[in-house]
Amino acid sequence: MSDAVVITETKTLPFSFTLPVVAAAGAFFGLFVGTAQGSTLLGIVGGAVICAALAYVALAMAGVDQERTFKWAVIALFIVAGFVVGRIAGAVVGGLFGWFLGWFIYWIGRGRYRMFLPPYLTSGQVLWHYTFRVICGAVFVFLITPILVVMPLSFNAENFFTFTPEMLSFDPEGYSLKHYRDFFTSADWQQALRNSVLIAPVATLLAVSFGTLAAIGLSSEHVPFRQAIMAILISPMIVPLIISAAGMYFFYSRIGLQGTYLGVVLAHAALGIPFVIITVTATLVGFDRSLTRASANLGANPVTTFMRVQMPLILPGVISGGLFAFITSFDEVVVVIFVGSANQQTLPWQMFTGLREQISPTILAVATILVCISIALLTTVELLRRRSERLRGMSPG
Repeated sequence: MSDAVVITETKTLPFSFTLPVVAAAGAFFGLFVGTAQGSTLLGIVGGAVICAALAYVALAMAGVDQERTFKWAVIALFIVAGFVVGRIAGAVVGGLFGWFLGWFIYWIGRGRYRMFLPPYLTSGQVLWHYTFRVICGAVFVFLITPILVVMPLSFNAENFFTFTPEMLSFDPEGYSLKHYRDFFTSADWQQALRNSVLIAPVATLLAVSFGTLAAIGLSSEHVPFRQAIMAILISPMIVPLIISAAGMYFFYSRIGLQGTYLGVVLAHAALGIPFVIITVTATLVGFDRSLTRASANLGANPVTTFMRVQMPLILPGVISGGLFAFITSFDEVVVVIFVGSANQQTLPWQMFTGLREQISPTILAVATILVCISIALLTTVELLRRRSERLRGMSPG
């Protein structure tokens, strides 16, 4: 029998509660508008007053019967206001805010925020329920905003790191693929791309091989000093990267690996091994040891047991660790600056050089490409994680 969804009956709440809440939301958005227009205080006050007035009109005059009409009117009002302030871009933002405000007024004013919550929750519990989600959303926005800024800037038709008036007005002449053409036609960028494509897969292969073997070995309870060995192997994740890079530089210089492809590959493999160890160890937690014993009793040697019994079950963790190791190698810049030379200049190193010496907007195009690659790899990791849970019987999906 499935659990029934509790829907709490809604009613219009007192204006003493609704208007201050809506006014606070309006003041928050007015802060950004006022700051952009050069008058922060006016934006805060104006946003609070306008939103509170609209909330009063919605709940006292329009009511539930005219809810749809009121929402469309608010959207149209803010589209016009946004167009006056910021042309097409302002109209788009204004329309989105008008849609949110129309929904928010009735969501608060009619008590719909409690509809799908148990009716016995106290006001403090309801407040924490939504406060926690707002905090999580704010963290997400904080993390995702740099990506959302960089990606459209990579299509800038000018050699600027800012949005031009043509871009803000959605003029097609303000957008171009010139920075992507520069990336694919520049000898320096293509050499950096070849180095990254050459170094990252080899470093990933080494990290996966050694990391998987280490995780399997350390999963045995009979290994002495397991915790100490594990701490040493994952230390590259904990020790500040600049310290690891400096140590690798002095060590590799003495054995002749500094300034070589092999040195960079080994350094990146050392950085990727901890990710493989952690993901494979997590996969081994749910592994049934009786399967390997049954395989040995049936006459299979250790290699056959590993390849045909153990490896298929831990494969999602191995691939996940390999993807993390690949991303680490492909995006790493500090270690390669210390360990490599001009011949081993990777994409992140070339981007760092471009920021420091020539401020090339091609960096934005390269950053967008790297972000897309990272998103694709992390999506693969999540799919593999879910598959691993299903194989271990942890998820019904």
